[in-house]
Amino acid sequence: MKKNILVLVLLLGTIKLAAQEEHFKHFRISPVLSHTYIPMATNDGDKTVIVPTIGLDLEYWFNKKWGFGFHNDLELETFEIEKDHQIFVEKEFPVVLTLDALWKFHKEWILVIGTGIEFEKNEDLFIIRTGLEYEIEFGNHWDVSPTVFYDYRSNNFGTWSIGIGIGKRF
Repeated sequence: MKKNILVLVLLLGTIKLAAQEEHFKHFRISPVLSHTYIPMATNDGDKTVIVPTIGLDLEYWFNKKWGFGFHNDLELETFEIEKDHQIFVEKEFPVVLTLDALWKFHKEWILVIGTGIEFEKNEDLFIIRTGLEYEIEFGNHWDVSPTVFYDYRSNNFGTWSIGIGIGKRF
């Protein structure tokens, strides 16, 4: 009898683990609204330029801790970047594409590290990205995620972005 109960408990535990894995959704899509601070930029004489940005994040999670993401941003403004302390390069609605490693390192905190390219008609730049997200699930595989990113761009300047995304897992 004890043997049958042990087998039943092990079988139910296995079924429960399989059911939990079945409910895990590997794909996530999230539109993002953010603002990007560009310290070496000017816009109509302003020394501080904060550019509104929209984005679309496409992610694949291998498991609950590790994934990768294709993060895409469009900066919605034209501005100038100071280069070599005198020359200004005009940027018109740059598009940033990055491929990032995702690591959920503590509860809902996600570390983002990756690389990509800023495409812009006057100058394309190589980017190294780091960032943090905090994913707050609110039911039926929907979530809201505040984000903070730092992008190092290849002509020796960096940008900071702060935003919020609404995600759906499927």
